[in-house]
Amino acid sequence: MSDRIFITGLVLHAYHGVMAHEAKVGQTFTIDLALDVDLSDAARTDKVADTVSYDKVVYCASEAFSAQRFRLIEAAAGRIADAILGTFSRVQAVQVTIHKPHAPIAATFSDVGVTLTRTRRNAKP
Repeated sequence: MSDRIFITGLVLHAYHGVMAHEAKVGQTFTIDLALDVDLSDAARTDKVADTVSYDKVVYCASEAFSAQRFRLIEAAAGRIADAILGTFSRVQAVQVTIHKPHAPIAATFSDVGVTLTRTRRNAKP
């Protein structure tokens, strides 16, 4: 399938990380989502009911990301992917990228993060 819905640059403040100060002060994360969805019905009918609501995807991802404190952004990305696949039956695969540009690393860098892809075949039931 080559149809894809994407949401890039979703900015959320959260308290994820290994270091104690990350849990206390928190930091800004940026999330990018790419959802593989068959959009042929939506393209033909022009009806919201035949696609996946971007607004609902943003809400779902935000809730999954903020519902608990994660030590690892890998775990946060996995939770987002599971939530999206569990909520939206039209989504066949999801790619989640979490950017952590203020990670406590003793180096100069512009960004650090993870990207993971989950499909219905490897999603948690």
